[in-house]
Amino acid sequence: MAGKYSRLCEHLQALKEAEWRASFAEIEEVLGLRLPASAGSYAAWWSNGGHSHARAWLDAGFKTSELDLSRQTVLFREQGIGWEMENGKVRYRGAEPFARTVKGAATDLSNTGRPQAASELAEAVKDISRRPKPDITGAVQHAMAALEATARDVTGQNKPTLGKLVGSLGLTPPLDAALEKLWGYASNEARHGREDVKLSPAEAELIVGVSGAVCGYLAKTNPEPGVAGSDN
Repeated sequence: MAGKYSRLCEHLQALKEAEWRASFAEIEEVLGLRLPASAGSYAAWWSNGGHSHARAWLDAGFKTSELDLSRQTVLFREQGIGWEMENGKVRYRGAEPFARTVKGAATDLSNTGRPQAASELAEAVKDISRRPKPDITGAVQHAMAALEATARDVTGQNKPTLGKLVGSLGLTPPLDAALEKLWGYASNEARHGREDVKLSPAEAELIVGVSGAVCGYLAKTNPEPGVAGSDN
């Protein structure tokens, strides 16, 4: 970015953190000049668009939020592709249905007393949220582990793999066959840690999302553990 606010853009691009809460004085120090009077009086000056100076943070991949004119502070928050800040932590920003499905599944698993599966699903989201590069293999491994833990709990069988438990989950065809194929695909492509695997973040998101959806469905339809089978 060219212009008198270019130093702010460069400063934001060089940040190692995903957000920067700055005072107006700190911003002026970065710029090497005083902010206009309107910056200290009008919230619109800090809006994300509509003004050429907003390119200073937008071009760096940031947006402003939590503006406090009385204290003269503003928060610059990174909005890089595929990422967002949630409760102070970097999270993968997939499509809205993905986020809604995974969060809902984790809640359903916790509410039905399945902490292991809920933990595995949370770890899958952590792995896909790693920066600067997501841990795709880890995300798939944890997603399938969540699904396997849920299946074992639902059937009451603690030893068989998910592939052998699919037929005991009571899924209506062709959902049972689809789940079996997903297990096989994930096992071959990433779950066993093959170094030649090159799954994309979108493919990993699909696996985590589908796993979460199935976990949530099984938790809702089988609120009591071990109702579909006996320990084996």
